Amino acid sequence: MSYRPLPPYLTIGKSEIEGNGLFAIDSIDANHMIGVTHVRDNRFEDGYIRTPLGGFFNHSETPNCEVIVDDEFIKLKTIKEIKAGEELTATYTLYKPKS
Repeated sequence: MSYRPLPPYLTIGKSEIEGNGLFAIDSIDANHMIGVTHVRDNRFEDGYIRTPLGGFFNHSETPNCEVIVDDEFIKLKTIKEIKAGEELTATYTLYKPKS
């Protein structure tokens, strides 16, 4: 089995929001846990290290995903159905995006 930095139903593509973003290759159901975006580690800025998943989702005030924070991880979960080709977004909670 080879390493996959993203789930097989996601890809990275050009975002209209900022730079690159995460996009659904296939439709994704609501309330689906996408995976870990950040791992707590106080040696890094903001106390976390980003995973490939965490490095590419963009901020939105009208997101289709939410971030779930627990003691060790931050995870990304859908809050509504996401159609193939749609960008995955969440409201940033660690820091405010630059305007």
